[in-house]
Amino acid sequence: MAAGVAVSVWVGGWPGLARSLEGLGLGILLFGIFFVMGGMGAGDVKLAAAIGAWVGPQQLILALVLTGIVGGVMAVGWAVSGGFLGELFSGTGDVLFGWTKRKGKGNPELTLANPKARKMPYAPAIAIGTLLSFFAHGR
Repeated sequence: MAAGVAVSVWVGGWPGLARSLEGLGLGILLFGIFFVMGGMGAGDVKLAAAIGAWVGPQQLILALVLTGIVGGVMAVGWAVSGGFLGELFSGTGDVLFGWTKRKGKGNPELTLANPKARKMPYAPAIAIGTLLSFFAHGR
């Protein structure tokens, strides 16, 4: 009981600490799912966690929504310029709708471990989405 009181006093003494820990945990949880599925590297998870600790959970959600939009635009642009737009949509459909066919397992062809899979660095999308969240958040 005394330890719980000490922790609540300590966190209450630093109001931003609890918000930072919540943002850190949310970043790890949300991007950790993609990491476990094999579609995202651990560096992206750590970046999302660090951003969550910096901006807190509310702004992190906005940043990640914007990150998804920016990442989607980047992926489509990359696929158009590389001439593999049809392959991009086929792989996306398999990820979204083939999950139950594989009984909850990711597609081994669409993971970072596959040397033949096309890989796009996601950190720029995370950075741009986070910066846009500062303009949209309106603090």
